[in-house]
Amino acid sequence: MTKHFDAIIIGAGQAGPSLAGRLAAAGKSVALIERKLFGGTCVNTGCMPTKAMVASAYAVHMARRGADFGVTTGPVSVDFKRVMARKDKVRTDARSGVENWLKGMENCIIFEGHARFEDPHTIRVGEDILTADQIFLNTGGRAATPDFPGVDDVPFLTNVSMMDLDVLPRHLIIVGGSYIGLEFAQMFRRFGSEVTVIEKGPRLIAREDPDVSDAVLAILEKEGIRFRLNAECIRFARQGDDVAAGVDCTSGAPEITGSHLLLATGRRPNTDDLGLDKAGVNTDARGYVEVDDILRTNVSHIFAMGDCNGRGAFTHTAYNDFEIVAANLLDGEPRRVSDRISTYALYIDPPLGRAGMSETEARKTGRKIAVGRRPMTRVGRAVEKGETEGFMKVVVDADSKEILGASILGTGGDEAVQSILDVMYARKPYSTITHAVHIHPTVSELIPTVFGDVAPAS
Repeated sequence: MTKHFDAIIIGAGQAGPSLAGRLAAAGKSVALIERKLFGGTCVNTGCMPTKAMVASAYAVHMARRGADFGVTTGPVSVDFKRVMARKDKVRTDARSGVENWLKGMENCIIFEGHARFEDPHTIRVGEDILTADQIFLNTGGRAATPDFPGVDDVPFLTNVSMMDLDVLPRHLIIVGGSYIGLEFAQMFRRFGSEVTVIEKGPRLIAREDPDVSDAVLAILEKEGIRFRLNAECIRFARQGDDVAAGVDCTSGAPEITGSHLLLATGRRPNTDDLGLDKAGVNTDARGYVEVDDILRTNVSHIFAMGDCNGRGAFTHTAYNDFEIVAANLLDGEPRRVSDRISTYALYIDPPLGRAGMSETEARKTGRKIAVGRRPMTRVGRAVEKGETEGFMKVVVDADSKEILGASILGTGGDEAVQSILDVMYARKPYSTITHAVHIHPTVSELIPTVFGDVAPAS
């Protein structure tokens, strides 16, 4: 029997459940389809479990530093199974919260199984045939497996399978020197693993400015993480129970042997098994669903939100996708993806908080820019906490006084950058911040000082 709904939502990640709630509250009949775990990447294999592990790693790190603060702790050890059990409780509780909310939602029926289009208005889920006036995709993404020589001959981990480790790796080899790889590198080094990061490029997190990249490298090397950059010819082979990673770098041994291998080399969208061709929905060369500024596909009643649309790769952008769709369809408010200011964080310790353009990006616009910078060694709160690594940097338009971007690599950087972001959304000049009085002692109190010290970029 065919069941008809006002709306079908495929995927219970960050955007889907919230949209279901809004549509159902508006009196719409909603079908929400989830094939595996409620909550999506963030809840199950991304933000929540990994940041729970980051918290455990930070606790270990601070315990080892006890003497720096006049605290005697004795020998510090890590019970890895308890670390992972804590992580599991965090994500299980969050997943259950999402699932119970959806299953108790009035006007919303949950279907568990894999969804595939039969035609532009029809979705099959197992034996169920569903039709709807509007369809919303929130299918997320997954780890991309690179086609390195020998990769199919060795066991490897992804960000998903890392969540199911039951033993602490003796030597963790990580391929990929970007956000996911670096977070795992630091946490597992703090847990006690030997860690080597292999990166094809000449520096880490290539999206960031060179000074940020260099500072992150120095912070992680200080903790004993080894790096192999310019690794152009990466290959793998078994070596007994271990994995041998071959690297052709500018220096160092041509091969690294480790107990575990993590591939952290990017993501791909979950769009290849939805039957999008039967719906006539266009995707780009990488498989992302093509959408316009209100997240509508080329098929007018089908929308795509979250990681599957290629317009953002974060939980907060996925949630904002929901807000944009709801605003346009339910509130008569013309919100647009193009209104969004890029912002994100790298959750190493200390974290990197980012908003807007990097200095490199700002220079490419051809504008006359000014830059302000302050090391965390000159931030009182950081000194008091004994966490003085990193720096603050802001970039402004020298003529209009518009804030173009900020990078805060330092304790509390992921929180402090939010105050800059708010002024950017308000479209106010940076003097708005220089005239503000912030609380002392905080990291944020030095942000007005950094803006007050901006000077023309050479």
